[in-house]
Amino acid sequence: MSDAIISFQGVGKHFGKVKAVDNASFDIQRGEFFSLLGPSGCGKTTLLRMVAGFEVPDEGEIMIDGEPMSATPPNKRPVNMVFQSYAIFPHLDVRGNIAFGMRRSGLSRAELDQRIDEVLDLIKLPGYGSRGAAELSGGQRQRVALARALIKQPKVLLLDEPLGALDKKLREQMQIELRQLQQQIGITFLFVTHDQEEALTLSDRIAVMSEGEVMEIASPGDLYESPSSRFVADFIGSMNFFEAEISNVHGDRIEVDARGIGRTMIRRQERLSSPGQKIWVAIRPEKFQPVFTDPKEAENTLAGTLGPSAYLGDRSHFYVHVADRDEPVLVALQNLNRAIGDMRQPNQPIWLRWTDDAVVVLPRS
Repeated sequence: MSDAIISFQGVGKHFGKVKAVDNASFDIQRGEFFSLLGPSGCGKTTLLRMVAGFEVPDEGEIMIDGEPMSATPPNKRPVNMVFQSYAIFPHLDVRGNIAFGMRRSGLSRAELDQRIDEVLDLIKLPGYGSRGAAELSGGQRQRVALARALIKQPKVLLLDEPLGALDKKLREQMQIELRQLQQQIGITFLFVTHDQEEALTLSDRIAVMSEGEVMEIASPGDLYESPSSRFVADFIGSMNFFEAEISNVHGDRIEVDARGIGRTMIRRQERLSSPGQKIWVAIRPEKFQPVFTDPKEAENTLAGTLGPSAYLGDRSHFYVHVADRDEPVLVALQNLNRAIGDMRQPNQPIWLRWTDDAVVVLPRS
């Protein structure tokens, strides 16, 4: 049974001739950490601003907790928003910043002080109430911005790339804290980001957007392991694509002829099972197992020559040149031991192997 806190019903928004959001129809469940992910200009921030009431849909309706929002001004909606820029007031201390939006709340001073103390504990800044804005680090300022939004106890917290201004290490730390915070308080988070890794780390579900359209909605695992289109497969992480055509069907497996791979067998999929059908065979870089002696097996094996490499600390990327393919194949390996450095010798023969489960089959359209 659905327990939607936000429902988009045919929502569209235009800016002149530009269609920023095109017929968005989906639900966000109560208590869910839901992310809108896509490149710049895809419509994700416009969708978020329409939930906040800062933009008005040209078509359709947005429902929040079963109530239509078209005639509801931003300050009357059961939502609050956290921006990338923090918007911390420099002339106020931490308590003053957190309490700023509560001036007309009707709470007594004692009640307000108690609630401020509660959110300071939530954001792991107890005892910081008297500190000035200039005394706070970037991560602490972002926590104060979160506290200022949470103190109003909204049904939905809207987050517009709130970690984008932080350095990489602090951003990764804040991702963990943000996820823990959401699970602790249990309210719905609607999060906007263009960072695929961030969306995968934080979300219960992700909506991938492109040019105003919602391309796919799924869990992080399903989007990464079983995307439904080339766009989603290419946008979420790295992927090697091979042009292919289905040649035969053998029970629960299909035989494909893929440029750069040759003939290989993959598991049959209901939507892709007709001989002659043109498809993409896609394999993630980390799904390849490289070997340096000929395995003498034709199935799920690709011969090539080792090209350039890149050392990334926890992992290494290798590029493998193969026949009948213009661009090299990307291979990713975890640096589990120092011996991986022996692979950084270009021009040596290499064979790439993979399992049936490693292959993603996509329509070529």
